[in-house]
Amino acid sequence: MSEEQTITPQEPLDSGFGHWSTAMEVVSGIDLNGRNAIVTGGYSGLGLETVRALVSAGANVTVPARRLEHAREVLGQAGLAGVETAELDLADQASVKDFAASFLAGHPTLDILINNAAIMASPEQRVGPGWESQFATNHLGHYALANLLWPALAASGSARVVSLSSTGHKLSPVRFEDVNFEQGYDKWKAYGQAKSANALFAVELDRLGQSAGVRAFAVHPGGIMTELQRHLPREEMVAAGWMDAEGNLREGFKTPEQGAATSVWAATSPALAGKGGVYCEDCDIARPTDPESPLARYQGVDAHAVNRADAQRLWELSAEMTGVNAFA
Repeated sequence: MSEEQTITPQEPLDSGFGHWSTAMEVVSGIDLNGRNAIVTGGYSGLGLETVRALVSAGANVTVPARRLEHAREVLGQAGLAGVETAELDLADQASVKDFAASFLAGHPTLDILINNAAIMASPEQRVGPGWESQFATNHLGHYALANLLWPALAASGSARVVSLSSTGHKLSPVRFEDVNFEQGYDKWKAYGQAKSANALFAVELDRLGQSAGVRAFAVHPGGIMTELQRHLPREEMVAAGWMDAEGNLREGFKTPEQGAATSVWAATSPALAGKGGVYCEDCDIARPTDPESPLARYQGVDAHAVNRADAQRLWELSAEMTGVNAFA
Protein backbone atom coordinates (compact mmCIF):
# COMPACT_ATOMS: atom_id res chain seq x y z
CA MET A 1 0.00 0.00 0.00
CA SER A 2 1.06 3.59 -0.60
CA GLU A 3 1.02 5.96 2.37
CA GLU A 4 -2.17 7.53 0.99
CA GLN A 5 -3.85 4.12 1.21
CA THR A 6 -2.56 3.27 4.68
CA ILE A 7 -3.30 6.59 6.40
CA THR A 8 -6.88 7.80 6.82
CA PRO A 9 -7.38 11.06 4.86
CA GLN A 10 -7.70 13.96 7.31
CA GLU A 11 -9.36 16.88 5.51
CA PRO A 12 -11.13 19.61 7.56
CA LEU A 13 -14.68 20.54 6.55
CA ASP A 14 -14.76 24.17 7.70
CA SER A 15 -17.62 23.18 10.00
CA GLY A 16 -18.47 26.68 11.20
CA PHE A 17 -17.59 25.72 14.76
CA GLY A 18 -14.23 25.92 16.49
CA HIS A 19 -12.03 25.76 19.58
CA TRP A 20 -14.39 27.72 21.83
CA SER A 21 -17.72 26.26 20.63
CA THR A 22 -19.86 24.58 23.27
CA ALA A 23 -21.77 21.30 23.15
CA MET A 24 -25.07 23.19 23.33
CA GLU A 25 -24.09 25.32 20.34
CA VAL A 26 -23.19 22.38 18.10
CA VAL A 27 -26.39 20.48 18.93
CA SER A 28 -28.65 23.51 18.45
CA GLY A 29 -31.37 22.73 15.90
CA ILE A 30 -30.63 18.99 15.83
CA ASP A 31 -33.54 16.68 16.68
CA LEU A 32 -32.60 13.50 18.55
CA ASN A 33 -36.10 12.57 19.70
CA GLY A 34 -36.50 8.80 19.78
CA ARG A 35 -32.75 8.23 19.45
CA ASN A 36 -30.92 6.09 22.02
CA ALA A 37 -27.46 7.09 23.25
CA ILE A 38 -24.88 5.74 25.69
CA VAL A 39 -22.17 7.96 27.20
CA THR A 40 -19.59 6.18 29.35
CA GLY A 41 -18.30 8.39 32.14
CA GLY A 42 -21.33 10.61 31.57
CA TYR A 43 -21.55 11.80 35.15
CA SER A 44 -18.46 13.99 35.46
CA GLY A 45 -16.49 16.59 33.51
CA LEU A 46 -17.11 16.69 29.79
CA GLY A 47 -19.09 13.44 29.95
CA LEU A 48 -21.76 15.20 32.00
CA GLU A 49 -21.87 18.11 29.54
CA THR A 50 -22.10 15.63 26.65
CA VAL A 51 -25.13 14.03 28.30
CA ARG A 52 -26.70 17.43 28.98
CA ALA A 53 -26.42 18.42 25.30
CA LEU A 54 -27.79 15.12 23.98
CA VAL A 55 -30.74 15.25 26.39
CA SER A 56 -31.46 18.86 25.36
CA ALA A 57 -31.82 17.63 21.75
CA GLY A 58 -34.30 14.94 22.84
CA ALA A 59 -32.11 11.82 23.04
CA ASN A 60 -32.78 8.98 25.47
CA VAL A 61 -29.41 8.69 27.22
CA THR A 62 -27.99 5.86 29.31
CA VAL A 63 -24.99 6.52 31.55
CA PRO A 64 -23.19 3.36 32.67
CA ALA A 65 -21.14 3.96 35.81
CA ARG A 66 -18.74 2.19 38.10
CA ARG A 67 -20.01 4.31 41.03
CA LEU A 68 -23.72 3.95 40.34
CA GLU A 69 -25.16 5.82 43.33
CA HIS A 70 -22.69 8.67 42.85
CA ALA A 71 -23.64 8.91 39.19
CA ARG A 72 -27.35 9.08 40.01
CA GLU A 73 -26.71 11.76 42.60
CA VAL A 74 -24.66 13.91 40.21
CA LEU A 75 -27.14 13.53 37.35
CA GLY A 76 -30.02 14.44 39.66
CA GLN A 77 -28.24 17.55 40.90
CA ALA A 78 -27.58 18.51 37.26
CA GLY A 79 -31.29 18.33 36.46
CA LEU A 80 -30.80 15.12 34.46
CA ALA A 81 -32.69 12.74 36.73
CA GLY A 82 -34.49 11.22 33.73
CA VAL A 83 -31.26 9.78 32.35
CA GLU A 84 -30.99 5.99 32.66
CA THR A 85 -28.09 4.61 34.68
CA ALA A 86 -26.61 1.14 34.93
CA GLU A 87 -23.58 -0.48 36.49
CA LEU A 88 -20.43 -0.85 34.40
CA ASP A 89 -16.75 -1.26 35.25
CA LEU A 90 -14.78 -0.95 32.00
CA ALA A 91 -11.76 -2.63 33.60
CA ASP A 92 -13.83 -5.78 34.23
CA GLN A 93 -14.80 -7.68 31.08
CA ALA A 94 -17.53 -9.60 32.93
CA SER A 95 -19.10 -6.30 33.95
CA VAL A 96 -18.97 -5.08 30.33
CA LYS A 97 -20.77 -8.24 29.18
CA ASP A 98 -23.43 -7.88 31.90
CA PHE A 99 -24.10 -4.25 31.02
CA ALA A 100 -24.32 -4.95 27.29
CA ALA A 101 -26.72 -7.87 27.79
CA SER A 102 -28.93 -5.75 30.04
CA PHE A 103 -28.96 -2.83 27.60
CA LEU A 104 -29.78 -5.04 24.61
CA ALA A 105 -32.67 -6.61 26.53
CA GLY A 106 -34.33 -3.21 26.92
CA HIS A 107 -33.20 -1.32 23.80
CA PRO A 108 -33.50 -2.80 20.31
CA THR A 109 -31.47 0.03 18.78
CA LEU A 110 -28.49 2.18 19.75
CA ASP A 111 -27.94 5.30 17.67
CA ILE A 112 -25.04 6.98 19.49
CA LEU A 113 -22.26 5.36 21.54
CA ILE A 114 -19.77 7.80 23.05
CA ASN A 115 -16.78 6.05 24.63
CA ASN A 116 -15.90 8.92 26.94
CA ALA A 117 -14.71 7.37 30.21
CA ALA A 118 -10.97 7.14 30.83
CA ILE A 119 -8.17 7.05 33.35
CA MET A 120 -4.97 9.04 32.80
CA ALA A 121 -1.37 8.66 33.95
CA SER A 122 -2.40 6.35 36.77
CA PRO A 123 0.03 4.42 38.97
CA GLU A 124 0.87 0.97 37.62
CA GLN A 125 -2.04 -1.39 38.12
CA ARG A 126 -2.94 -4.79 36.66
CA VAL A 127 -6.52 -5.83 35.94
CA GLY A 128 -8.11 -9.01 34.59
CA PRO A 129 -5.48 -11.49 33.43
CA GLY A 130 -2.61 -9.07 34.13
CA TRP A 131 -3.55 -6.32 31.66
CA GLU A 132 -2.10 -2.82 32.11
CA SER A 133 -5.00 -0.80 33.51
CA GLN A 134 -5.00 2.21 31.16
CA PHE A 135 -5.02 0.02 28.04
CA ALA A 136 -7.58 -2.30 29.64
CA THR A 137 -9.95 0.46 30.76
CA ASN A 138 -9.62 3.09 28.03
CA HIS A 139 -9.35 0.71 25.08
CA LEU A 140 -10.22 -2.94 25.77
CA GLY A 141 -13.29 -2.10 27.87
CA HIS A 142 -14.68 0.14 25.15
CA TYR A 143 -13.65 -2.27 22.39
CA ALA A 144 -15.63 -5.07 24.03
CA LEU A 145 -18.56 -2.77 24.79
CA ALA A 146 -18.97 -1.66 21.16
CA ASN A 147 -18.68 -5.23 19.87
CA LEU A 148 -21.19 -6.58 22.38
CA LEU A 149 -23.62 -3.75 21.54
CA TRP A 150 -23.18 -4.35 17.80
CA PRO A 151 -26.69 -5.83 17.26
CA ALA A 152 -28.29 -2.59 18.51
CA LEU A 153 -25.82 -0.37 16.63
CA ALA A 154 -26.46 -2.24 13.38
CA ALA A 155 -30.23 -2.14 13.95
CA SER A 156 -30.12 1.66 14.06
CA GLY A 157 -29.18 1.91 10.41
CA SER A 158 -27.33 5.18 10.99
CA ALA A 159 -25.45 4.78 14.27
CA ARG A 160 -22.33 6.71 15.21
CA VAL A 161 -19.62 5.59 17.62
CA VAL A 162 -17.37 8.29 19.07
CA SER A 163 -14.08 7.23 20.64
CA LEU A 164 -12.38 9.81 22.84
CA SER A 165 -8.70 9.99 22.07
CA SER A 166 -6.51 13.03 22.86
CA THR A 167 -3.21 14.65 21.97
CA GLY A 168 -1.91 12.09 24.45
CA HIS A 169 -1.75 9.80 21.40
CA LYS A 170 1.42 11.72 20.44
CA LEU A 171 3.21 10.28 23.49
CA SER A 172 3.27 6.70 22.21
CA PRO A 173 1.97 4.51 19.40
CA VAL A 174 0.47 1.14 20.29
CA ARG A 175 3.41 -0.97 21.52
CA PHE A 176 2.40 -4.24 19.88
CA GLU A 177 5.49 -5.95 21.25
CA ASP A 178 4.58 -5.06 24.87
CA VAL A 179 1.06 -3.60 25.24
CA ASN A 180 0.97 -4.48 28.94
CA PHE A 181 4.28 -2.76 29.81
CA GLU A 182 5.79 -5.92 31.22
CA GLN A 183 9.24 -4.54 30.36
CA GLY A 184 8.90 -1.51 32.65
CA TYR A 185 5.99 0.86 33.29
CA ASP A 186 5.80 4.50 32.18
CA LYS A 187 2.47 6.11 33.10
CA TRP A 188 2.57 8.67 30.27
CA LYS A 189 3.57 6.21 27.56
CA ALA A 190 0.83 3.89 28.83
CA TYR A 191 -1.69 6.72 28.55
CA GLY A 192 -0.35 7.63 25.10
CA GLN A 193 -0.68 4.04 23.90
CA ALA A 194 -4.27 3.88 25.16
CA LYS A 195 -5.19 7.12 23.36
CA SER A 196 -3.55 5.89 20.14
CA ALA A 197 -5.58 2.71 20.55
CA ASN A 198 -8.78 4.76 20.93
CA ALA A 199 -8.06 6.48 17.61
CA LEU A 200 -7.15 3.26 15.79
CA PHE A 201 -10.31 1.60 17.13
CA ALA A 202 -12.40 4.22 15.33
CA VAL A 203 -10.50 3.66 12.08
CA GLU A 204 -11.15 -0.09 12.04
CA LEU A 205 -14.71 -0.02 13.44
CA ASP A 206 -15.62 2.46 10.72
CA ARG A 207 -14.21 0.13 8.05
CA LEU A 208 -16.03 -2.89 9.45
CA GLY A 209 -19.29 -1.16 10.30
CA GLN A 210 -20.07 1.20 7.47
CA SER A 211 -21.88 -1.44 5.37
CA ALA A 212 -24.42 -1.55 8.22
CA GLY A 213 -24.60 2.25 8.38
CA VAL A 214 -22.39 2.46 11.48
CA ARG A 215 -19.70 5.17 11.31
CA ALA A 216 -16.97 5.78 13.88
CA PHE A 217 -14.95 8.85 14.80
CA ALA A 218 -12.05 9.57 17.14
CA VAL A 219 -12.12 12.85 19.04
CA HIS A 220 -9.62 15.05 20.84
CA PRO A 221 -11.77 17.12 23.22
CA GLY A 222 -9.04 19.67 24.03
CA GLY A 223 -7.28 20.54 27.25
CA ILE A 224 -9.83 20.57 30.08
CA MET A 225 -9.28 20.41 33.83
CA THR A 226 -11.54 17.61 35.11
CA GLU A 227 -11.44 14.54 37.38
CA LEU A 228 -9.25 12.94 34.69
CA GLN A 229 -6.29 14.71 36.32
CA ARG A 230 -6.93 13.14 39.72
CA HIS A 231 -3.70 11.10 39.66
CA LEU A 232 -1.50 14.15 38.97
CA PRO A 233 0.07 16.35 41.66
CA ARG A 234 -0.10 20.09 41.00
CA GLU A 235 3.71 20.30 40.72
CA GLU A 236 3.63 17.93 37.74
CA MET A 237 0.93 19.97 35.99
CA VAL A 238 2.91 23.17 36.61
CA ALA A 239 6.07 21.52 35.22
CA ALA A 240 4.08 20.44 32.13
CA GLY A 241 3.02 24.03 31.55
CA TRP A 242 -0.69 23.36 32.08
CA MET A 243 -0.92 25.94 34.87
CA ASP A 244 1.17 28.39 36.83
CA ALA A 245 2.21 27.99 40.46
CA GLU A 246 -1.02 29.70 41.58
CA GLY A 247 -3.14 27.19 39.66
CA ASN A 248 -4.14 29.49 36.79
CA LEU A 249 -4.64 27.44 33.62
CA ARG A 250 -2.61 28.25 30.53
CA GLU A 251 -4.30 29.98 27.64
CA GLY A 252 -6.22 27.59 25.40
CA PHE A 253 -7.71 25.34 28.09
CA LYS A 254 -11.42 24.72 27.57
CA THR A 255 -14.37 24.58 29.93
CA PRO A 256 -16.15 21.21 30.20
CA GLU A 257 -18.97 22.67 28.05
CA GLN A 258 -16.42 23.48 25.32
CA GLY A 259 -14.58 20.19 25.81
CA ALA A 260 -17.77 18.21 25.15
CA ALA A 261 -18.45 20.03 21.88
CA THR A 262 -16.34 17.91 19.53
CA SER A 263 -17.80 14.64 20.88
CA VAL A 264 -21.33 15.95 20.40
CA TRP A 265 -20.45 17.34 16.96
CA ALA A 266 -19.01 14.00 15.83
CA ALA A 267 -22.07 12.17 17.17
CA THR A 268 -24.69 14.40 15.56
CA SER A 269 -23.41 16.72 12.81
CA PRO A 270 -25.09 16.37 9.41
CA ALA A 271 -21.78 17.56 7.89
CA LEU A 272 -20.29 14.15 8.72
CA ALA A 273 -22.93 12.13 6.86
CA GLY A 274 -21.20 9.51 4.75
CA LYS A 275 -17.88 10.08 6.51
CA GLY A 276 -16.01 8.23 9.24
CA GLY A 277 -12.78 6.72 10.49
CA VAL A 278 -11.28 10.15 11.07
CA TYR A 279 -9.72 11.96 14.05
CA CYS A 280 -11.48 15.20 14.99
CA GLU A 281 -10.58 18.24 17.07
CA ASP A 282 -12.15 21.67 17.65
CA CYS A 283 -15.42 20.53 16.04
CA ASP A 284 -13.87 19.59 12.71
CA ILE A 285 -11.79 16.86 11.11
CA ALA A 286 -8.21 17.44 12.25
CA ARG A 287 -5.29 18.00 9.92
CA PRO A 288 -2.26 15.69 10.00
CA THR A 289 0.34 16.88 12.49
CA ASP A 290 2.74 19.44 11.06
CA PRO A 291 6.08 18.42 12.64
CA GLU A 292 7.50 21.88 11.93
CA SER A 293 4.76 23.68 13.85
CA PRO A 294 5.50 24.97 17.38
CA LEU A 295 2.06 23.56 18.25
CA ALA A 296 2.80 20.06 16.93
CA ARG A 297 2.45 18.61 20.45
CA TYR A 298 -1.09 20.01 20.78
CA GLN A 299 -2.59 20.10 17.29
CA GLY A 300 -3.24 17.60 14.51
CA VAL A 301 -3.12 13.83 14.42
CA ASP A 302 0.07 11.77 14.14
CA ALA A 303 0.19 9.18 11.36
CA HIS A 304 0.47 6.24 13.76
CA ALA A 305 -2.99 7.00 15.20
CA VAL A 306 -4.78 6.77 11.83
CA ASN A 307 -2.78 3.94 10.24
CA ARG A 308 -5.20 1.43 8.72
CA ALA A 309 -2.87 -1.56 8.93
CA ASP A 310 -2.18 -0.91 12.62
CA ALA A 311 -5.90 -0.39 13.23
CA GLN A 312 -6.62 -3.83 11.81
CA ARG A 313 -3.73 -5.35 13.77
CA LEU A 314 -5.02 -3.78 17.00
CA TRP A 315 -8.53 -5.08 16.36
CA GLU A 316 -7.20 -8.61 15.92
CA LEU A 317 -5.11 -8.31 19.10
CA SER A 318 -8.09 -6.93 21.06
CA ALA A 319 -10.30 -9.76 19.84
CA GLU A 320 -7.68 -12.27 20.94
CA MET A 321 -7.28 -10.65 24.37
CA THR A 322 -11.00 -10.25 25.13
CA GLY A 323 -12.50 -13.16 23.20
CA VAL A 324 -15.03 -10.70 21.76
CA ASN A 325 -15.42 -9.86 18.06
CA ALA A 326 -18.77 -9.04 16.46
CA PHE A 327 -17.24 -9.44 13.01
CA ALA A 328 -15.58 -12.84 13.42
